Amino acid sequence: MSKPFPRLHNAAWPGVVGKDPDSDQPPIELTTMLDLTAAAEVDGVKFDGVDLFLFDPHVSIDASASDLRALADAVRERDLVIGSVVAPVWGPTGGGSAMGDDSERENFLTQVDKGCRIASQLRELGVRPYGVVRIDSSCSPTDWVADPNKNQQLVADTFSKACDIADAHGERLAAEGEICWGGMHSWRAMTDLLERVNRPDTLGFQADMAHTLLYTLGYNAPDDRLLPADYDWSDPAPLDDALRQVTASLRPWTTDFHVAQNDATVHGSGSHDKTGRHCLPNDPNGKLDIPRHSQYWLRNTDGELTKRCQHICWDGCMFPNEVMRKPETWNDILAAMASVREAHGWDA
Repeated sequence: MSKPFPRLHNAAWPGVVGKDPDSDQPPIELTTMLDLTAAAEVDGVKFDGVDLFLFDPHVSIDASASDLRALADAVRERDLVIGSVVAPVWGPTGGGSAMGDDSERENFLTQVDKGCRIASQLRELGVRPYGVVRIDSSCSPTDWVADPNKNQQLVADTFSKACDIADAHGERLAAEGEICWGGMHSWRAMTDLLERVNRPDTLGFQADMAHTLLYTLGYNAPDDRLLPADYDWSDPAPLDDALRQVTASLRPWTTDFHVAQNDATVHGSGSHDKTGRHCLPNDPNGKLDIPRHSQYWLRNTDGELTKRCQHICWDGCMFPNEVMRKPETWNDILAAMASVREAHGWDA
């Protein structure tokens, strides 16, 4: 029998991220994403919950108490819970750059405060037993590199203030490292940022398998590349060594984990900058052995389970809507998630 932890979650934000209402890839409604998640089943295993993006058209960052009660009811009706939530800290969603001027940074912090308020209220409603509030620097590596030390300290100062906000709400934050976010665009820069903030009880790292694979290739940070430019993907040893180095640096900070697949390329869609391309778990071009490579994040160097993430979440953004509306897509994803828990799960 499958162990109960970590709980298996699906992300609802692939229905929004990279989607454009005026295109042939419009947003997919939250209710549809919930229905697809609840319907998936593989060998008796089902998803335990969902992680959410706190922005329209899914969940308004200004949602009222009655809105949140309705959301909680909709999730519970499908025998699901809510885990981590994403605060909309970017300029186009009402936020601003974490290294920007006073106004931009204030907007960033306002969105963090609103996100933590919603997260806390969902916890009080009994529908959110665990999870973090996800943030990033909301600035590009191109802008960041103009003055790396000054800009990194600005981001760290903003994140420190965000930690104060999270503490006031009884919440924890996690910064998702991606090659498209300045100061978080390489494994070394990401580690430096976490160390500068130095609030491990409040600010952790959200590790996404697709994005962290790109860390090993040095996209947007050639000096931090770990795999050679002529790397032969048929030889697993150098990739394993590179992932060991990345995870040795970032695993101690990891409080949220995204299962994902990547073909070692970048991709952007709609308003989303180019970042690690998410692939379906069984994509023939995928470079990751999902259950095996998950061990570097979920087990320490002695092979012992860290048990720091009470749930793990699938992240697969920017897939075509046709693919996302197929039930078999979510069954395949659930099977990949279950394989991770089978290899690295534990009892309560």
